[in-house]
Amino acid sequence: MIRIYAIAAVVALLAMLGALWWYVTAGTSGDLFASCRESQIAGGSAAIGGPFTLVSETGETVTDKDVITKPSLIYFGYTFCPDVCPMDATRNAYAVDLLAEQGYDVQPVFITIDPARDTPEVLAEFTDYMHPEMLGLTGSPEQIKAASQAFKTYYARRGAEDDEFYLMDHSVFTYLVLPEQGFVEFFRGAPGVNGNEGVTEQEVAERTACFLDKAA
Repeated sequence: MIRIYAIAAVVALLAMLGALWWYVTAGTSGDLFASCRESQIAGGSAAIGGPFTLVSETGETVTDKDVITKPSLIYFGYTFCPDVCPMDATRNAYAVDLLAEQGYDVQPVFITIDPARDTPEVLAEFTDYMHPEMLGLTGSPEQIKAASQAFKTYYARRGAEDDEFYLMDHSVFTYLVLPEQGFVEFFRGAPGVNGNEGVTEQEVAERTACFLDKAA
């Protein structure tokens, strides 16, 4: 009987030590959004995002401070994209509407990776079709490259230089960026492309709302 009590005491002690370890290492980690995160980011969230200078769909030169004045869902794509980009942009637009129904004001942003074809006028037509609040951004090749590098995205042109119908290879992440905290989370592409299960608008809205509640 004494041995049983001793074993129980050891188990209880280990449980207490485990709880203490969690409190010290996780519970007090200082990450305001720890309970909201589902993505693992090498180097932490501070490794993604940063200053950029681009051109808005209205033709004005803007910086990240001008663009990210409210919580924003930022996506890098291009308007000639046959499938992935419109599906992801539509998913983000639906997520923004779901968030608006719950009282959250979130802006969808579409940054082109194809500035040669995506002029401000082309982007304006595309974003107006996707969502009335969606902001399209373009710029010089150098400006686009700098913004892409800040967010650790990938893109590359496919096809010959003289082919006007070329396609682009690119990453398909959407980035949640808050005005005060900067980048906080990313979402993978929408469902349905090449059998990809993806992340639905409901999931984007729910996870975004978690971050916004914590930031409030």
